Amino acid sequence: MKKMNIVQFLGVFLILFTAISTSTFAQEEEKKDGFKFGGAVRYNIISESYESDPTTLNTYATWDTWRLNVDGTMKGLDMSFEYRFYPTFATHFIHHGWIGYNFNDVAYMKLGVSQVPFGITKFASHSWWFQGPYYVGLEDDYDMGIKFDLNFVENLDLAVAYYRQAEPEGPVYGGTSTFGNAGAGRYSYDITPDAANGASVRELNNFNIRAAYHVTEDIEVGVSGQFGQNYNSVLDDSEMSTAFAGHIVANFGNFNFKGEFVNYNYAAKLDNESDAEVLPMGAYGSAYPVATEANMYVAGLAYSIPVEWGPISNIQPYVDFTMFDKANSDFENSYHLIPGFLMSAGPIYAYFDLAMGKNQPWLTEDFGVGLGQGRTWDSGADPSMDYYNDGSHTDGEPVPVEDLGWNTRFNINVGYYF
Repeated sequence: MKKMNIVQFLGVFLILFTAISTSTFAQEEEKKDGFKFGGAVRYNIISESYESDPTTLNTYATWDTWRLNVDGTMKGLDMSFEYRFYPTFATHFIHHGWIGYNFNDVAYMKLGVSQVPFGITKFASHSWWFQGPYYVGLEDDYDMGIKFDLNFVENLDLAVAYYRQAEPEGPVYGGTSTFGNAGAGRYSYDITPDAANGASVRELNNFNIRAAYHVTEDIEVGVSGQFGQNYNSVLDDSEMSTAFAGHIVANFGNFNFKGEFVNYNYAAKLDNESDAEVLPMGAYGSAYPVATEANMYVAGLAYSIPVEWGPISNIQPYVDFTMFDKANSDFENSYHLIPGFLMSAGPIYAYFDLAMGKNQPWLTEDFGVGLGQGRTWDSGADPSMDYYNDGSHTDGEPVPVEDLGWNTRFNINVGYYF
């Protein structure tokens, strides 16, 4: 597929902009000018039991993140900005930053770095760990472009968006660009160019549409679509990238259920003109290989318990689950199971998670292994040399592989939000 003309994408929004701005719908009451500053500080307490010695616990604490927020409005223009610092990963980056304008009671525009309208928003998860779609850029993803939130029909939330590219980049882990890390200093996962390994690919010109219908006050069903380019700068050519999702969010008394099905196909050409079976995706300053095509089955259930225990006002037990069903039959599937609970006490939110994963890239002592082939390399193999092809040594000898099995990490994340 040849590179798409940006004018073709922007034309849709110019037409929409004209129709909206000249409409006769009543304007909402003008907001008062002013800005609010805030932020958060979060810490992790970790106890890991991973593949090489599952009988031994590795326990330690880290400074997870600190962040600064600014939100406000001036002369009818809204602004929201958040910047994050991650000391553990030696990186920092913008989370979001957009200018908003309310045309009327039907249409609201966000210009800048905003959350991509796809699947369950704001989060498909209950736990601190997100759900599986996050790790392939399809949950709580942020990109740079323009988005319209529309309410033409009662009980129907419609969003359309055009994103020229991924959000701006911060430093990569360790301050150097290694193993697909170029462009990986960001909050949400995106394809990262990796010329050293023959994958000079990046995301361009993504178009998103999301429709969510409120069947009742407590039940939402929705569908989403994403279409764009995976552009190879060496070949100066692109392949069509697609993702689709159907979701349901339902509240039954104190219960909350989130269910989602996701299909994605990150079609791309490598620098040698072969079809990519895996691509590097990165965030937090480092990258890992991801299968280019898969289905995901996502489900999460939570129960809210109001309490009056000193400052503690609510406890929410939950369990989140994702299965990655990869299209390549030679790849191992990935699983993600997170039982835990959230404790709320004023400005403090504490997540207690028993995170369990099989071929989950963060739940392994060999970070990043799992969402590609989903198999370990033998001691003589260097995965950075040949992970885009069929899993063989550079000398042509086959690499013995084995199932990673289930790994476990008990994680407590304590955050103070202000």
